[in-house]
Amino acid sequence: MKYLTIALAKGRVAKKTMDLLAEIGITCDEVNDKETRKLIFSNEELKLKFFLAKADDVPTYVEYGAADIGIVGKDTLLENGRKLYEVIDLNMAKCRMCVAGPASARELLASGKVIRVASKYPNIARNYFHNVRHQTAEIIKLHGSVELAPIVGLSDVIVDIVETGSTLKENGLEVIEEICPCTARMVVNQVSMKMEQERIRDIIGKLKGILS
Repeated sequence: MKYLTIALAKGRVAKKTMDLLAEIGITCDEVNDKETRKLIFSNEELKLKFFLAKADDVPTYVEYGAADIGIVGKDTLLENGRKLYEVIDLNMAKCRMCVAGPASARELLASGKVIRVASKYPNIARNYFHNVRHQTAEIIKLHGSVELAPIVGLSDVIVDIVETGSTLKENGLEVIEEICPCTARMVVNQVSMKMEQERIRDIIGKLKGILS
């Protein structure tokens, strides 16, 4: 039997996923070992391999078949637009993708005038403004704290993930519109779904059982 490989987005998602998998009898203690330098971890008994990757890279590993299964946030899937099967909403790592800015930006949004938007998620921002709001927007991609952009005058609003909204509030910003809710999802490589259908469907079925 060949190994099934699972790519996990580093950090909170990986930890919560391993806790969830443990509930259906899939364990790998090494994944949670903060001291280890290993890159790939395995459960020999179940013929499973695991590796941790940056969230942005997980859909790429899955699409190209380097991983059969991936666990990553919906925000990353929307931004990357990779060809893969999204099979389960794991209902964890909950947050919202939002348009945020100073209260004064509400008027600009309502006016339909050209707006300048800063975001770590340029594809999501572009799609929302062009295809949902039908508003002309100049999209500026940033990698760091996007909250800074409207404060220093780089942009009118931002498109970003919001969990509690406290960071926005501390910086005099607020949520103006919600684009979509985001949670962690399980995705599967298209070829793996055909070749390893029985094993993958077994994992999906057991996870759905505990999630419901």
